[in-house]
Amino acid sequence: MSAEKTVSVELRQQRDYRFEIDFGPAMPRIISDEPAPLGTGLGPTPVQLLCAAVGNCLSDSLLFALRKFKQAPEPMRCLVQAEVGRNADGRMRVLSMEATLHLGVPAAQLDKLQRVLDSFESYCTVTQSVAQGIAITTWVVDADGAVLK
Repeated sequence: MSAEKTVSVELRQQRDYRFEIDFGPAMPRIISDEPAPLGTGLGPTPVQLLCAAVGNCLSDSLLFALRKFKQAPEPMRCLVQAEVGRNADGRMRVLSMEATLHLGVPAAQLDKLQRVLDSFESYCTVTQSVAQGIAITTWVVDADGAVLK
């Protein structure tokens, strides 16, 4: 398998389950940690980072698709929830995820919205990759609270 590019992230253990995450020279480092009793909860957990990656990618994909048609959905926000539980072998796993993207404007203000809603998810690199192993449900809601997808 050939890759178009390689992405590298380095993690350095600080103490117990707390790691400093280095994304490269031009980006701030962050701390990840497990909650007590394993860690001290001084940073996001790996599951929270996974949720952030899925939500960020979906948000980027939706924004890109709307902007392609010169639409302005800002300010957008996204809530991602992960169901964590035991699998059939009794191991803790992310069992499913649900992402709700909120547009900052009413749907009536956006042209070509249905076309965008029908396709934006398929361009989301992270979500499409994660969805091969974890069920992900995606919702889109406009500024008036109408569920569009």
